[in-house]
Amino acid sequence: MEKIFTTSNEIKSEIINLSAILNLPKGTEAFVSDIHGEYDEFAHILRNGSGNTRQKISELFTGRLTAESQKRLAFLIYYPTEILRQTKEQMPDEGSLSQWYIDTFNELIEMLRYTSSKYTRSKVRKAIKDDFVYITEELLYADSNDNAKYKYYYEVMESIIRLDMADSFIISTCHTIQRLVVDHLHIIGDVYDRGPHPDYIIDHLMKRWGSLDFQWGNHDILWIGSAAGSKLCMANLIRISARYNNLRLLTNYGIGLSDLRAFAEKYYKPLNSFQPKSDTGAKIPDDDACYDNCVQQAISIMQFKLEGQAIERNPDFQMSERMLLDKLSSDRKTIEIDGKVYPIVDGCFQLVNPDDPYKLTDEEEKILIDLSQQFIDAPKLRYHMAYMMNNGSMYLKYNGNLLLHGCVPVDEDGKMLGWTVDGQTYAGKDLFDFFEKILKEGFQKPKLVDCLNSDIIWYLWTGKMSPLFGKRAMTTFERYFIEDIETHHEVKNPYYSLRKEEWFADELLSEFGLDPENGHIVNGHTPVKLGHSPIMANRKIFVIDGGMSKPYHKTTGIGGYTLLSNSYGFQLVTHEPFTTRKRAIADMTDVVSTKRVIEQSVKRTTVGDTDIGISLKKQIENLTARLDSIEKKQTIKA
Repeated sequence: MEKIFTTSNEIKSEIINLSAILNLPKGTEAFVSDIHGEYDEFAHILRNGSGNTRQKISELFTGRLTAESQKRLAFLIYYPTEILRQTKEQMPDEGSLSQWYIDTFNELIEMLRYTSSKYTRSKVRKAIKDDFVYITEELLYADSNDNAKYKYYYEVMESIIRLDMADSFIISTCHTIQRLVVDHLHIIGDVYDRGPHPDYIIDHLMKRWGSLDFQWGNHDILWIGSAAGSKLCMANLIRISARYNNLRLLTNYGIGLSDLRAFAEKYYKPLNSFQPKSDTGAKIPDDDACYDNCVQQAISIMQFKLEGQAIERNPDFQMSERMLLDKLSSDRKTIEIDGKVYPIVDGCFQLVNPDDPYKLTDEEEKILIDLSQQFIDAPKLRYHMAYMMNNGSMYLKYNGNLLLHGCVPVDEDGKMLGWTVDGQTYAGKDLFDFFEKILKEGFQKPKLVDCLNSDIIWYLWTGKMSPLFGKRAMTTFERYFIEDIETHHEVKNPYYSLRKEEWFADELLSEFGLDPENGHIVNGHTPVKLGHSPIMANRKIFVIDGGMSKPYHKTTGIGGYTLLSNSYGFQLVTHEPFTTRKRAIADMTDVVSTKRVIEQSVKRTTVGDTDIGISLKKQIENLTARLDSIEKKQTIKA
């Protein structure tokens, strides 16, 4: 809410305040992408500020603390509850513990002072837990070298210990440092996918993080679309959850699957092609494997039927080649695609009517309607999706940079491709804006009935003109039923080869109204293969697919990338593969392997150079105009 100033002195004070803020160093932005539901790894990266916390500890304490002590301080900041428990178990007596508390208070307060130095006192206060604002500020802004104040400073710390507040105070201070090490968080798509706990990720962000934004990814669309009533998004979502032994996530959101399970076990038997997979490599219990296998078959057949219906309803989608159920032979043992006949492996088409292959059975229709209504009505799911919608967009222009998950659909020459739907053609930025409008309308007014909006939301998941998909076709059917791997290949949009070229980056930035000389594009969606660089187009495009899903580690050879932008420039952070939270704490193994400076500012960037700075300058202009008006009135009265 905008402040209301009534006197000239109040206005002058605010002008002074805003003018001073413009000269503070720019806050650190962290860019993270493709989390894929891997909560523990994502939370670790948030806790260590993409390696920023460890760097600041080194800057502050090298020469004063050993490398081992620095590491222990870092992990205390990351995991205060667990490290406190370990430390207390190792202390020989109360006196030693009290001394450790005093030493730790001093180190944490010094660290907090260092990380908060580029923020206003007001912003720092908001980052501190309410219970400890007074105590923290007294310690934070006290001069410990002032002999007159030293006893006071020491007594505050002694009282914290004596009143049994030490653990709570340490935990609160560590959380405050976590919040201040990174000023703003950008999540460039795919919070959701195969990983087990995207719900934990959203809960963590809602409770513990302040300034952030999402650029939605293709997997996020399935969840947002399901909450908007899209049966097709929902069918894909359930199929993927069954594929990766993660149907429990749906039950965590309050979605009942008992009718679907009974239906699946009634009509389907386990098949090799539908064996569920485990990200961790752990063996899936036999009962779970059988359940996942049959549910996967049942919902896949429903999905293929629904896809056929949507494609028939929407000739503008130009997806008729993806209608495959009617290409099956009468005995269901072969299929003809593009004039070539392929044998079917592990066919499960017993509920596909040869005379009307895309018609749902009455049981299938009932199950889909019931499930879709559950997705629309699920309170926690609605709450989480609303958080992503309210803080998200298809793309973002931020501090002169363009953030997007997938691609900008182009032809081989880099020309923006146009997509015509319902009589209107959209390309480039307009295409993104169109999809965002449709998605917001669909989410705000969820519908059970099939309509153009819900079909377009599904198209965002799988259509060749979707900026979030970026391929000619999704070959789900072929991967299940055809052994020939040539049919599995998904042809990427030319964007992915052209983004290595500087001229192409310049055209993209111009298309979105950004300065090609100073702007950058931050991209996710595609893991950077081993031996390839994530820095492209003469340092204008950064590809930071987080690679947090464990199967990607073999492809990339690492645990992914994150990006930092601070007042000195850009740093690319390479992460080692994460194991488990328990092991990370026990062994104190961090995941940051290297930091690489990829662009350094000639002069330190200030708040005045950012989007926030533009807003503050406008406020100063408005306040100055009001001040002039007040003073003129006072002069006339005089």
